[in-house]
Amino acid sequence: MKNIGLKFFAVCTILGASSLFAGGADLYKRCTGCHGVNGEKKALGKSEVIKAWETEKTFAALKGYKDGSYGGAMKGVMKGQVSRLSDDDLKAISEHISTLK
Repeated sequence: MKNIGLKFFAVCTILGASSLFAGGADLYKRCTGCHGVNGEKKALGKSEVIKAWETEKTFAALKGYKDGSYGGAMKGVMKGQVSRLSDDDLKAISEHISTLK
């Protein structure tokens, strides 16, 4: 039983640490289905196009989605997408989005 607990802890640690090593481009891959590879799409036809948004604007929006203080029609969908991401993850995604052309 003790061995199972150690294995579970090890798996959780590895999974948690994996986002620490993921760059903004890797993290953004989760977003492409709705926002497009270059942020060129209105997500589900309802959001703004996020292509080339400034880092600060994107980070504020993502933090707002995470804490529930931002968003309109897509608020619930986005909260689910960002709820498990750290501030560092959100910063990395925000920085990546600012480079999309």
